[in-house]
Amino acid sequence: MRSSVAMETANRGMSLGIRFGIWAAGMAAFVCCLIATPAAAATEGQARSAVNSSSAKAAAAVKSRRKVRVVPDRPSLAQKQGLRGADDALDLKSSVALVMDQDTDEVLFSKNAEAVLPIASITKLMTAMVVLDAEQPMDETIKVEKVVLDTPRNNSSRLRVGTELSRGELMHLALMASENRAAFAIGAAYPGGMQAMVEAMNRKARELGMSDSHFVEPTGLSSDNRSSAHDLALLVKAAYQNPVLREYSTATDASVSVGRRKVQFRNTNSLVRSPLWDIGLQKTGYISEAGRCVVMQTQLAGRKLIMVLLDSAGRYSRVADAERIRRWLDARPASPIAPAALPPAASLSPKLESAPVPEREGDLGRSGSDTF
Repeated sequence: MRSSVAMETANRGMSLGIRFGIWAAGMAAFVCCLIATPAAAATEGQARSAVNSSSAKAAAAVKSRRKVRVVPDRPSLAQKQGLRGADDALDLKSSVALVMDQDTDEVLFSKNAEAVLPIASITKLMTAMVVLDAEQPMDETIKVEKVVLDTPRNNSSRLRVGTELSRGELMHLALMASENRAAFAIGAAYPGGMQAMVEAMNRKARELGMSDSHFVEPTGLSSDNRSSAHDLALLVKAAYQNPVLREYSTATDASVSVGRRKVQFRNTNSLVRSPLWDIGLQKTGYISEAGRCVVMQTQLAGRKLIMVLLDSAGRYSRVADAERIRRWLDARPASPIAPAALPPAASLSPKLESAPVPEREGDLGRSGSDTF
């Protein structure tokens, strides 16, 4: 009996020892976990910091590379010559300005009007005049070609190479939307080719008395197409005599069929859509060497006027300068200042019928690099 009790007591002791050992092992493991958790968390935080730091460095490197690729606009020729920023009574932002009475040749305002500068797409006005002088059929189909100076920097044409349009449609787009490929196409289709075209442009300039002007191609993409405000006033005065040039240059918008789809274009001169302006003929221009340019025939303060603005500093400065001139003319006394006449325009283009370009209200497309 005693032996049985002793054995039972011993078994109970062993059971308690085993349980205590298991409990002690569990507590030890729990304490180890408590000690290890902060260290693991710290290690994980360090790893995340390292990843974030690497990502930040990589993003900074990409941003730095992107900054290197940014190329600022090249200064215009007028800017290089110190004409930009010259003071004038109207505080214009254009380096060159001229306002002339169309009927009397009276100069109402002049700023650096004799400076000979690149004229960008104003060139297209001379291109169209010479093509009309040649009396080529306006309904003749012409294939759009790649322009010799056709690069992403200076051409945003939406006319695909190989597109076929009539001469009238191409001239319309060249004058209204400043389409470079359109102007090049009608120049290349001139009798005798491009060389004969350029010769005719320079010959026309001499006929009009534009002694400071020189042309090397029909689009205006070349900075070697140059003229003065004085000469451009003569060009506008002559061009205004042709109803085709008046109609095409002042149309607000148009759409033409390019392949199987209609492509919409808009006039690059926003003033043709303004109720405050009565514009009879206009042409805009822009390349970096020329700055922002515009020529217009308009009626203001009861007078028919020719306005020339060259090398305007900003995209919308031409509009602002034109508005400054308009307000100045409205507030100006009626008595005229002493006139400074320009030579009369000569050899005006004949009246020709043109192939109509379908237009519809609400077209919002635009093309060309000189929109404002």
